[in-house]
Amino acid sequence: MSLPGEHEFHTLDSRDVYSGAIVALRVDRVAMPGGREADREVVEHHGAVAVAVLDDVDRLVLIRQYRHPLERRLWELPAGLLDEPGEDPLDAAHRELREETGLAAEHWSVLVDIALSPGFTDESVRVFLATGVREVDRPDAHDEEADLEIARVPLDDAVTMVLRGEIVNATAVSGILALAAARARGDGLRTPDAAWIDRPETFARRKHGRTDSESV
Repeated sequence: MSLPGEHEFHTLDSRDVYSGAIVALRVDRVAMPGGREADREVVEHHGAVAVAVLDDVDRLVLIRQYRHPLERRLWELPAGLLDEPGEDPLDAAHRELREETGLAAEHWSVLVDIALSPGFTDESVRVFLATGVREVDRPDAHDEEADLEIARVPLDDAVTMVLRGEIVNATAVSGILALAAARARGDGLRTPDAAWIDRPETFARRKHGRTDSESV
């Protein structure tokens, strides 16, 4: 038997259960320590990018959006899915910032990467810090995004909103607290093209491959 931390958890078999618009579910049979095998449900997700954007007077741009699973509106960072295979995360962040807020930014860095719930999903989010803000044309919005509220909040107030439970979106909580910590420590942030080891791509490849085969 291998020592703790040495076992190779390789997949013995895999079966698809469901594939929808933004997630898929598969069940993997995984080799466990001691010769055992166990099923592990895996929710595949596109992955996403989010933007902690600070304006020229150091206010954080927040959006308030309806989230149907919770049946209420949440304060969040501007964000969007990486739903094209190989899409550059920074390009996606530029796009989502413009679409959701009508803003563009000149300076970008990686603030934090988040594995949202690695016990059952590969969903991961890269949060960028963006500064040097200017207004640009915002495309017409649809569905939930047509109802977006936009606010500019001092960073200290945003931290207070997190600690009071007024901001509960995991990406927003992580991004806001990471930004506050980076400010307090004076640590340098990563460049916007920094390696993202946990970026999920399985679901995008699945959907892209299905689209290609259906179009033949």
